[in-house]
Amino acid sequence: MNHFEYRDGVLCAEDVPLPDIARAVGTPFYCYSTATLERHYRVLKEALAGLDATICYAVKANGNLAVIRTLAALGAGADVVSEGELRRALAAGVPPSRIVFSGVGKTRAELDFAVARGIMQINVESEAELEMLDAAARAQGRVMPIALRVNPDVDANTHHKITTGKSENKFGVEWTRAAKVLRAAQGMKGIEVVGLAGHIGSQLVELDPFREAFARMRDLVAELRKAGIPIRRLDLGGGLGVPYGDEGNHPPPTPAAYGALVKEMLGDTGCGLVFEPGRMLVANAGMLVSRVILVKESAQRRFIVVDAAMNDLLRPALYEAYHAIVPVVEPAVGAAHSLVDVVGPVCETGDTFAQQRELPELAAGDLIAFATAGAYGSAMASMYNARPLVPEVLVKGDRFALVRARPDYDEMLALERLPEWQEPSPAGAEPGRQSR
Repeated sequence: MNHFEYRDGVLCAEDVPLPDIARAVGTPFYCYSTATLERHYRVLKEALAGLDATICYAVKANGNLAVIRTLAALGAGADVVSEGELRRALAAGVPPSRIVFSGVGKTRAELDFAVARGIMQINVESEAELEMLDAAARAQGRVMPIALRVNPDVDANTHHKITTGKSENKFGVEWTRAAKVLRAAQGMKGIEVVGLAGHIGSQLVELDPFREAFARMRDLVAELRKAGIPIRRLDLGGGLGVPYGDEGNHPPPTPAAYGALVKEMLGDTGCGLVFEPGRMLVANAGMLVSRVILVKESAQRRFIVVDAAMNDLLRPALYEAYHAIVPVVEPAVGAAHSLVDVVGPVCETGDTFAQQRELPELAAGDLIAFATAGAYGSAMASMYNARPLVPEVLVKGDRFALVRARPDYDEMLALERLPEWQEPSPAGAEPGRQSR
């Protein structure tokens, strides 16, 4: 469920008509609903009731400070994968004691920063990282709690670019080597072993891969405890899929079904459980609103050219991902529809949002909205083709606020500088020779 709906023929975010926001900030823009963010968090929390559960929002899904703060105010922690995300979480008000640092390639500088902030735990993904973290903690006279990320060799049955739990993936330590690595960790003065971590992929649309991974984690906990390695915390990652509109009669599992599976498989381990949801909290809470630039007819296709592009919403180009596209002004009942390609202005054939999608008639100047765009939309955006990053807006009831402004061209150019030998020469000086 989300809080975007037509009212009097106009698509609204909660109580705010999207055309009002378009007039205020221009297009394209991202719009997030506070009510949806809050509802999704509460639904997950209710699904995990009765468990010793800590929900750490995966910041990589949407790193906007206002989004993080909305979830933090409900009690969410943060799962971060870089120093930048850690700084964002702290700036948004997430307590260090509720922050988990994941990621396969943490640098020594990032580890130093995380240790100094006293965060909840670091999910270690290799022996090399473990040694580096031990040195970082000892250098500060600290002991850092860690969970070892194990690779359970489970096929998540998701897109090959977002599966993370198979043996050939770069993530984690082979589950069969966990005891050896953790014994080494127990001998390190800067390390406190607290648990295991496992995350098998993103946008999982069935429960069987979770069941298989949880079973492996459960068995591994028992083996490690027998070997004298006390495991008291399991970080189960995230990955629960969300409906994008192309699922037909096979929607992803509900949070309630996921919670029931967790209780069935791991509820009796005596472990505290950490969850790292990202997409399921923010995807349906966001829309990307764009304006039609023109309609282009060719011999074989009809193209709807919009002012959003692949640099604003990369998922269709990167993952062949589907996003529902809806007109902001509700079409009349029985309005004619036709097959069109929805494309952006970037000079790439891949700058295509939809091919042969059935949509109502659209004309230059019309507003459209890409649904389920709150996750991995603005977070993956770039300034490709020297296009400014799009603004982000947060709605709460009948109010909206600009929570990230669109940079102007001068601000974009100010990020760069010419080397001294390319600077314009003072009047009368010879090119390439410094004046005196």
